[in-house]
Amino acid sequence: QVQLVESGGGLVQAGGSLRLSCAASGRTFSTYAMAWFRQAPGKERGFVAAINWNGGRTYYADSVKGRFTISRDNAKMTVYLQMNSLKPEDTAVYYCAVRKGREVSGTSRYNWDYWGQGTQVTVSS
Repeated sequence: QVQLVESGGGLVQAGGSLRLSCAASGRTFSTYAMAWFRQAPGKERGFVAAINWNGGRTYYADSVKGRFTISRDNAKMTVYLQMNSLKPEDTAVYYCAVRKGREVSGTSRYNWDYWGQGTQVTVSS
């Protein structure tokens, strides 16, 4: 069982920035691929960004490219999502996810094994 705890969500004005953190358990964190998903009211949970085991490969949804950056610090067992130039449409609950593998195998939520409880991000206009 892998446990994930997200933090850093909050209320921000459009154009502002926010950094989310996800602290993971497990001695094999350094071998896990990690990702961020989000779910807005009335919508399905969708892919935001992912990163492989050593941070050498990153992936982004088209809607966040150039604005969001995913990174990880294996020593701290933490993955981050830096969100800049936030838009009202970014409002959602953001979830951290992990799969038991080194590489990102897919962006569907069904490709990921464990999930955090989520953190709310609200962007006002």
